[in-house]
Formats: sequence, C-alpha cells, structure tokens
Amino acid sequence: MQLQPHILAAIRKHAETPAQRSFYLYDTAPMRGKIKNLKALLPENVRIYYAMKANPHNAFLVAAGESDAHGIEIASLGEAQKAVDAGFSPEALIFTGPGKSPEELAWSVSNRIETVHIESLTEAHRLEAICATLGQTQDILVRVNPNFHIHGAQANFSGDSSKLGVDESRLNEILPQILALPHLNFRGLHVYSASGILEIKDLLKNCELVFNLARRVEDTYQGVRCDIIDFGGGFGIDYLETGNDFSPETYAKSLKGMIDKFGFNDRQFVLELGRYLTADSGWYCTEILDIKHSLGKKQVICAGGAHQFRRPVALGINHPLTIIPMHRPQIFEGQEVADNESVFIGGPLCNTADKLAPKDIHVDRAEIGDIAVFGLAGAYGYSMSHLDFLSHAHPLEIVLR
Repeated sequence: MQLQPHILAAIRKHAETPAQRSFYLYDTAPMRGKIKNLKALLPENVRIYYAMKANPHNAFLVAAGESDAHGIEIASLGEAQKAVDAGFSPEALIFTGPGKSPEELAWSVSNRIETVHIESLTEAHRLEAICATLGQTQDILVRVNPNFHIHGAQANFSGDSSKLGVDESRLNEILPQILALPHLNFRGLHVYSASGILEIKDLLKNCELVFNLARRVEDTYQGVRCDIIDFGGGFGIDYLETGNDFSPETYAKSLKGMIDKFGFNDRQFVLELGRYLTADSGWYCTEILDIKHSLGKKQVICAGGAHQFRRPVALGINHPLTIIPMHRPQIFEGQEVADNESVFIGGPLCNTADKLAPKDIHVDRAEIGDIAVFGLAGAYGYSMSHLDFLSHAHPLEIVLR
C-alpha cells in the first residue's frame, strides 16, 4: 500500500503525540471523487444514496451532501438524526432494515421521509396503523429476499432464511395484503442480494433478476407499477490489492443497456453505496508497543487492536498494511524487530481473537515505536468496533481539511 505524501505527513504529525497512540485518519477527497465520477457515468434516472452505516462521521455526510448525492440511506432513528444534523432534509432519506420500532416509523411518517422499505407483513401493518392515526400516507418499497445467490460476493443477503425482506416464494401471498393497506403507497421493490462484488457480470445478473421480478409483479397485479427499483449497492473493494478493482465505467455502460432492453427508462433506480464510497477515504493507525518471538513466529503487539478496528477479524479479511518507521530510541539493546517476515499483528486485549489481520501478514521491517497503518479503513471501522471492551481510550477520528 502506497501512501500519498500528504497522508504520510499527516500520520507522522499525529503519531508524534504519544498520548494518542491510535487514531483514524480521514480524507473525504476520494469519496467526493467517486460520487462525482458515478454521477457523470450513470444514467440520469439512477440515484445515489449514501449508505451511512459504512461511516456515520459528520465529515462523510457533509461530503455526500456537497457532492450532490441524492440522499441518505438510514437504518435507525439515530442515523436519521445525524443525517438531518448534517444538512439533509428528511425528504431525502430512505429507511431500510428489519425491526423498525414504532417510534422510528412515527418519526418517519411525521417528517415525511422519502420511502420506508417494508421488511415484513407485521411492519406493514404497524406502519399502516401509524399513518391512519396521523392522517397521512407513506410511500413504501417492499424488500424481497430473492431465490438466488450471487456467487463470489463477500456477503450474501439472499437465497436463505433471512430477517431481511419478504421471501420471494411468499411474495404472492404477502404483497396483496400490503397493497390493500390504504395508507401505504406502493412505489416499487427493494432487492439487495449481496455485498462486496468485484465481478461486474455478477452484479448485473442481480439487476437482471430484479428487473424480471418487477415485470412479474406488474403482470400479476393490475394497476401496480414499480416506479422505483432499489437494487442496493454491492460495489466491491479490492482489500487484498489483487488489481481486480471494480469498474464503474463498465457497470454504468452495461446497466444503461439493460435499462434500455427492459424499457425501464421512465423508472427511478436506487443505489445505496457505503463501503465503495468511503473505504479508501480512511486509515487506521496504531503504534507498535512490543515485538516478541514466540514458538517460531513474531508477535507484533499494537496499542490498538480488534476493539478499535474490528472489521478485519470479523470478516476474516486482511486490510493493506504499511509500517511507518518512527526511529524512536530503543528501550533496551537487542530488542526484537520484524525483518522481512510473516508476523502475527494484534492489540492489547487479553484474548487470542485480538487480531488486526486475521491471517499472518508480511512486513518488510517493523520496530517498536513504528506506526502500523491499515488502509481501506474508512468503511466499517470506528463505528463497527467494540470500543469499550477493557475500557481502553477510544481512538481519535482526525479529518483532513
């Protein structure tokens, strides 16, 4: 992983403060560039929503707004409030996810958010009762758990028993009941099958299956139209740096062809993008406190561990690693170093699951006092971690201006 000069300089600057031995560094410029590029490439009827679960820090919400993302995809009332505080109108919010509370649904209706994505028949009836009490209607999408998998995805959300959405096999039973609720205005379907997809053909196959499902719904129910089709996100990130990067140019061109083929140019399409937008806008940085030899392997122990950067061990994926030499004085003559070898790297927690890389990782050189920098850490980093475990200090979140 090559660090740009301004990123390297910022890490060195903040690492000079020993009171803060671990921190996240954010630079929203890559995110802004990706949104701008996608808006230029995609058909005009494809809307980009920032899936803020990837990183709810205000800097990323502001970056989404200033880059003219259409809105924010939320999954809680807390996320809704953060989005509004960052300058987004409630009308620019789409609410996804299972288990929405009555309070969350009431806030959504009262504030007239764009769409609530229905995940079950219970949720539909709960929302209907709230709308009836408030004397309002609410635009909805119905989320479907389709009968297919996307092979090669980092995480699959479909094809198995799931808390997400209505099973496609039960759609003919459940959808008519939702359509009969007078205060819910059906606008279309939400089908998000998988995440972390690098192969364009796999992602496009998902789109084709969703388009066919929309066609079947319209053919089955007279007067029903899927004006909005939300096929989630799923754009992959090459965490292993294989060179197999996701190609937005290829995706946009192929998606336009598919929209034309289905005659769907008068529909709206939703992309919920989180990881793809934010991953390369963040770095997790932590000081190496100890290096020791144990039964044939070097153990590199950092100030921060899985409690501060949980994603690698939770998903079993190594992130790119760079060691920044700090040339600090030796604690004692002959102390251990790591030199052109594969090492274990973890943190200060009292368990063996405390790994910053789930698989042993190669380092050219690492010494006590150096800074371990994990790239592609802008998504599912700070907010995904169990920060209070063992009551260590929380890492700072530093934003480059």
